[in-house]
Amino acid sequence: MIRLHAVPGSRSFRVHWLLAEMGLEPEVENYRIGDGSLGTDDFHLVNPAGRVPALEIDGMTLIESGAIVEYLCETRSEHGLGRLPGDAERAEFLVWLHYAETVATCIQNLNLQQVFLPDPAMRSPTVIGLETRRLAKALKPVAKRVEAQDYLLASGFSAVDVMFGFGIEAAFHYVHAEKFPTLAAYQKRLAARPAYQTAFAAQGPDTIYKQDFYEVPVG
Repeated sequence: MIRLHAVPGSRSFRVHWLLAEMGLEPEVENYRIGDGSLGTDDFHLVNPAGRVPALEIDGMTLIESGAIVEYLCETRSEHGLGRLPGDAERAEFLVWLHYAETVATCIQNLNLQQVFLPDPAMRSPTVIGLETRRLAKALKPVAKRVEAQDYLLASGFSAVDVMFGFGIEAAFHYVHAEKFPTLAAYQKRLAARPAYQTAFAAQGPDTIYKQDFYEVPVG
């Protein structure tokens, strides 16, 4: 049994998509940020931190999307989505795997300001402007990397692309896609993959973003 605890539109999509790339179909239990479902005693038995994703697999429960992705790649290496120790691309694989969290952290900070604070008066135009610039700067190395090749690793598609697929789609709620044409093209390539589409359809509607784009408010 494989059970994925998820919030549609969150980092849990990384895990769902990677499982789909491996031909694995998890049982999905969806939650919603802000409705208390992540704070219940039952969910805290799954993850005491009250966060998703959490993946029940191989007789244990794993948390943290990067750790889950790395575990799946190493325990199911026959799918060729990771780069194991000794592989010439191992170091690059690890760098991109964890750099995805640099991008995700900028997005998380913007989500807090633009989406989750209930009163617009609580939002800081200064912080939002700063985090938007940080996000744009963090995206530049990714955009440069996919300028001359289809995926982040020269050998082709891998789990690091899965890690970034969620982040780039979310980033375009805060930075204009037309300013990053190579990233927009890269995201289209990722979204065209059958496993991406399978996971996207299965996760249910996005419960985080209420609008397509969030402008930096005028302070």
